[in-house]
Amino acid sequence: MPSTFVDKVKRKTFIIRESGRSTDFISPSFGHGCLFDCSYCYMKRHKPYGLDVATNTNDILYEINSHAYFTVVDKPNQTHEQFTTYDISCNEDFGLHANKYHEWEKIFEFFKNHPVAMGSFATKFVNLKFLNYNPEGKIRIRFSLMSQFYADYLEPNTSSISKRILAIDKFIEAGYDVHINFSPVIVVNGWLDRYKALFEEVEANVTHKNKVKAEVIFLTHNENKHKYNLIHDKKGEHLLWNPSIQENKISQYGGINIRYKHVLKAQYIEQFKKLHKEIIPWNTIRYIF
Repeated sequence: MPSTFVDKVKRKTFIIRESGRSTDFISPSFGHGCLFDCSYCYMKRHKPYGLDVATNTNDILYEINSHAYFTVVDKPNQTHEQFTTYDISCNEDFGLHANKYHEWEKIFEFFKNHPVAMGSFATKFVNLKFLNYNPEGKIRIRFSLMSQFYADYLEPNTSSISKRILAIDKFIEAGYDVHINFSPVIVVNGWLDRYKALFEEVEANVTHKNKVKAEVIFLTHNENKHKYNLIHDKKGEHLLWNPSIQENKISQYGGINIRYKHVLKAQYIEQFKKLHKEIIPWNTIRYIF
């Protein structure tokens, strides 16, 4: 089955899960799967190929609407000062799929006009069609950034890192709330030098510095995904699999993942934060783990 396979399905379950880090909650999926093929993607562990697209957008928005009105959320918090935030793209890259597969303007309009709820999603794709719509700050786009050196191996066919950075000002000026998603942070020899160059590029190309915050997520890999990458000759596995500095971690859903060793990771986080503060101190880190 090709990776571009798309199946239209009627969403039957509408579970809204707590998040608490990037957003307050994770909405039911408008899409499940991804037409990108990033080597580290957790979604690919469960759905290696293709994309399922929900045909009943209105039903999903109805559930979000009911949830937002009847769920008490203490505000302000780190996800937003005022609005209850929903990740609408936890199981896909909404920016990539929106034009062809989603009723994105209807979804954006829902959040734009909602007195309580705000939509959010991370993306590796600069979707210029979004610039023709002004969500009046009620849609947050989190542009995922890493060194282009890493991206060349791990994120084939995605928008270049420079293009994502240059999009930050454009999307803010178009009416979007824009954050940076430093994810996944990858530790190999010379990693701090690569992040130094990345931070310097952000510093040089973002004008609206008082509006852009960040979230930082260090790499979590998976043994089954590692084996899959080797079998399918995926590029960049040498960047992801490094047992000498990694250890097993049981996920909240019971899966066995691989992350940087606890003691080492604490050191890496401090090194990242120090370098980040030296170069782009205006880019407030909302959370890092």
